[in-house]
Amino acid sequence: MILYLSATTGKNLELAKALANTGSTIGGEHRVISLVAENLPLYSTEAEQVGVPEAAKILTQNLTEADALVLIAPEYNGSIPPVLTNAIAWISRSGGDDWRAAFSGKIAAVATHSGGGGQKVLAAMRAQLEHLGTNVLARQILTHYKKPLNPDSAKAVIGELLNYSKK
Repeated sequence: MILYLSATTGKNLELAKALANTGSTIGGEHRVISLVAENLPLYSTEAEQVGVPEAAKILTQNLTEADALVLIAPEYNGSIPPVLTNAIAWISRSGGDDWRAAFSGKIAAVATHSGGGGQKVLAAMRAQLEHLGTNVLARQILTHYKKPLNPDSAKAVIGELLNYSKK
């Protein structure tokens, strides 16, 4: 199963759904999750002492069960949006002793629909995923208002994820 995590409810969620729909034409199972809709509280050590939210546990379980992952996020101030950073913090804290467990060894792709350049968020997501032990495809997806999703690129990226996740 390929899990698509969108860091917005806007254009990047639309992109996540378009990628999942493309994947459905190729094969395999595809699931889209809006991190905004998960409504996770702001991570802090104090919040963690109260307990890991049930939504974070379910998100971690979904990620652990996924064969591949696609992170889709807009560029915020030249980097990753807060909702994505927050979700990753909760996932890394709710997976038990190995904080990389949900990410380690996974194959992933990064994508963005950005009003700006988008290259910085793609690089930041790649760096963070690699730090967590994820193998990120070299090919990435960058769309914006003047550059819509290329269906051939979408098929190629999703196809690679499906191929690598079967090995």
